[in-house]
Amino acid sequence: MSGEDRQSQLAREHKERQAQRAQQATKAKRNTFIGVGAAVVVVAGGLFAATTLLGGNSESGATAPTSSPAADPSSSADPSESASPKPSPTASVNLAKLTCSYRKDTSGSPAKYVGMPPAKPNLKLKTMTITTNHGDIVIDLATAQAPCSVNSFAFLARKNFFDNTRCHRLATLENSGLGLLQCGDPQAKADGKNPTDGQGSSGYVFNDENLGGMPYTKGTVALAQASEASNQNGSQFWISLADETGQLSADFTPFGTVSQGMDILDQVYKGGWITNPDDITGDGGSNAPKIPVIIKDVRLS
Repeated sequence: MSGEDRQSQLAREHKERQAQRAQQATKAKRNTFIGVGAAVVVVAGGLFAATTLLGGNSESGATAPTSSPAADPSSSADPSESASPKPSPTASVNLAKLTCSYRKDTSGSPAKYVGMPPAKPNLKLKTMTITTNHGDIVIDLATAQAPCSVNSFAFLARKNFFDNTRCHRLATLENSGLGLLQCGDPQAKADGKNPTDGQGSSGYVFNDENLGGMPYTKGTVALAQASEASNQNGSQFWISLADETGQLSADFTPFGTVSQGMDILDQVYKGGWITNPDDITGDGGSNAPKIPVIIKDVRLS
């Protein structure tokens, strides 16, 4: 091999290594997007939003779905110190004897507390219908795989927790490399101006379920929480609007898939987002959809 050929080969190899590093960095960055607004850490008397999809979610997630595929809860302590060990797959549990455990959210996140869900889940629930200002979105539930997540939604729906709340985060390929709509923050204004959208919660948290059990591709519905947290799920969730969301690592509990109303979500996705210059997370956790999505009612059956 001549000197020129050797130099050309080294140049190609160097370029390939640079491309690989850039690809890895991009993937790592995208994995921080879900859960963004919902992780709020109290620091020195002030609020610091931990980066996360569904939601801000969300995402997102995000954000995911930032609690953001896009948002979900925080603590003044390191989440890894307060969180319980990740549970074994639900499939290995005797569902007939299963009980769910919910605990108070001590993060300091603003909450709409309506009580704690019952310990015994209803395993017969099959669908969740979200009635919005644009029509119904129907979700086929993975109740056997995520029984405690479904149980939480059933409880909050009975308490009218989600009524008249706004989906606060739209993550797109252009603004985050993902596609998702994040909802479930009872405090969100979704106006592209409120810096704390994606911070609100149900006042309780519970453990992850069904991790790796479903891909986060278009139509998947999952819970939002800070990407560096585990077992800190609350009321925030995100709906994947693009197959690219499937690149997220399996850190978010998937509990259903959209079976009706995807056309509504597609229109919201195409409508674009409002960039919030005052987003305290700095990563789009409170970038609202330009087409407002208002949840009128949620019911499970």
